[in-house]
Amino acid sequence: MNVLVLGSGGRENAIAWKISQSKDCDKLYAMPGNPGTAQLGQNLSGSPLDFCRVKQAVLDYSIDLVAVGPEEPLVRGLGDFFLADPDLKDVLFVGPCAKGAALEGSKDFAKQFMLRHGIPTARFRTFTLETLALADSFLESLNAPYVLKADGLAAGKGVLICQDLAEAKAELRNMLSGKFGNAGSRVVIEEFLSGIEVSMFILTDGKDFLLLPEAKDYKRIGENDTGLNTGGMGAVSPVPFVTAEFRNKVTDRIIKPTLRGLQEENIPYCGFIFLGLMNCGGDPYVIEYNVRMGDPETEAVVTRIDSDLLHHLAGCARGRIAEEKLEISATPALTVVCVSGGYPQSYRKGAEISISPDLLGAKGVNIFHSGTAFSDSGQLVTSGGRVFAVTANSCVTMRSKEYNTASEDFVRLIEEGRTACYSSVDKIGFEGKYFRKDIGLDIIRYLEG
Repeated sequence: MNVLVLGSGGRENAIAWKISQSKDCDKLYAMPGNPGTAQLGQNLSGSPLDFCRVKQAVLDYSIDLVAVGPEEPLVRGLGDFFLADPDLKDVLFVGPCAKGAALEGSKDFAKQFMLRHGIPTARFRTFTLETLALADSFLESLNAPYVLKADGLAAGKGVLICQDLAEAKAELRNMLSGKFGNAGSRVVIEEFLSGIEVSMFILTDGKDFLLLPEAKDYKRIGENDTGLNTGGMGAVSPVPFVTAEFRNKVTDRIIKPTLRGLQEENIPYCGFIFLGLMNCGGDPYVIEYNVRMGDPETEAVVTRIDSDLLHHLAGCARGRIAEEKLEISATPALTVVCVSGGYPQSYRKGAEISISPDLLGAKGVNIFHSGTAFSDSGQLVTSGGRVFAVTANSCVTMRSKEYNTASEDFVRLIEEGRTACYSSVDKIGFEGKYFRKDIGLDIIRYLEG
C-alpha cells in the first residue's frame, strides 16, 4: 500500500513513523513533510491546501491511502474534493468532509451540536459586533475567569482566558474587530470550567470507533503553567485519573452521543476526533472538538500503540473499524517540545541545529521534527517556533498487570521517562533553544497526594 501523509509538523512526523512500521506499507510519502519524514519516506513539494497538487501527487505516485494531519484542508473540504472526483473517489481517505470538520472549524457549530445532543459542556452564547451589548450582559452574568473563543480557525491562538471583567470586554472588542481576522467575526463566550484537562482521541468510521491512548498536554510557555498559550510544550500518556470508570463516562456521555448525533444529522464521518475534556469532580465535560490528532499529544500517543496503525486507518476508511483490534502498550510516554527563543511570539528562523550522534537510534527515544528544514548548503536549521518533540518511553521493567496508574511503580516509570527525555533534549543544540523542565512533575505530585 502506498501512503500519503499530508502536513509538515511533529504530529505528521509521528504518524508517518508509526505507519512506516506497518507490513502493509510499501511506499510512504509526505506533503510537504519535513526532515523527519524524509528519513522515513519521500517528501513531495506542495501544500495540503492546494487540492489540485494533492490530486496530482495521488495519481503520480499511485497512492492507496491518504492520511490528513492538519485541520485546515479538512475544514476547506478536501474530503469532499476526493469524493466528488472520479479519479480519487476510490482512494482510501482518512479525514472528515467539510460538514464533519465543522466540529473544529466553527466553535459555535460544535457547541450547538453538543447542546442538541445532550453532550456535557460549559454554558455558552455566541456574539457578533452587532450584539455587543448582549455580550456584555452575558459576561456580567458569569464569574471570573472568562473564556472567549474565536468561532473559526485561528492557528490554535483563538482562545483567551481573561481574569477580570474589564479585560474580557476589551478583548472581546479586539477579537470582533479583527484580532484573529475572519475567525473572530463571531465569538463564543462560555462559562469557565474548573478541573483537570485531558485529551482523548477516537478513530471512527462514523458508526464504531477505537479509543486511543489519552494524553495530558502542557499549553503554557512557562513552567507551572505560566505565561502565554502555545501550540503545546509537552505531553504525558497515560493520565492517572483516566480510570476505567472515567473512560466509561466519556464513552457513554460523549463519544456515543457524538456519533449518534452525526448519524442523526446525516453527517458522514471518517477519521480522528480529538476530545478536549475537563475532568470536573470525576465527570467529563467537552471543552472542544478537533477533527484530527493533537500536537504534541500525537508524539506521545502513537508510541503507545502496539498494533498496526495503517491497518486501522485502512479499516476506518473502508467503514470497517469494528473489525479492528487496537493494542496499547502499558509503558508510559513523555514528550518534551524544544522551541525557538521568543516563541510563541517573534522568533528567529535558520539557526543551525546539532544532534549528538549517540541520540540517533537510541532505544526508547524518538526525535520528531516539528519546525526544521535544510538550508541551501544541506545544514539542518530551525524553521518554526516548535522545533522538535522529543518522546521517551520508560524502560519496560514490568508488565501492565504488575502496576496501575495510581501506584508507586507508575511514579517510577514517569521518573524514568523524564530522565530519558531530558537527557536526550540536552543532546540537541540550537541558538535560543528553550523547553519546559517540569513536564510530568504534576502527574507525580498528583499521584503522591
